[in-house]
Amino acid sequence: MSLLSAARDIREKAYAPYSKFKVGVALRSVSGDVFVGVNVENAAYPEGTCAEAGAIAAMIAAGQTQIAEVAVIADAPTPVQPCGGCRQKLKEFSDADVRVTMANLDGVSLSMTVGELLPGAFSKDQLDMS
Repeated sequence: MSLLSAARDIREKAYAPYSKFKVGVALRSVSGDVFVGVNVENAAYPEGTCAEAGAIAAMIAAGQTQIAEVAVIADAPTPVQPCGGCRQKLKEFSDADVRVTMANLDGVSLSMTVGELLPGAFSKDQLDMS
């Protein structure tokens, strides 16, 4: 199954009772395993979670830390790009050349690298971890 198909399938399980804007994400780790996530809303809007964060959390819970490819799908007129916070999350767990395919339900897609999505990302080495 392709990543876009996996993202499309999981999107149906999104919990978006307020916006009705369901997003599905599938990512492939460098080991080849596929992890999926959906957006989850709640009445305190900023406290919801994005689909990208859910897929990354599933990958981390499985003991993996490196993304090889990402697919994002939503029902919108044009492909929906990850929000700024999710772009940073994707950058934390992938190289700048990792491909992110964004699509809508009509089959329109856009493909960019993580580096193109977030050219000025924070990096782990910029943080004082002491």
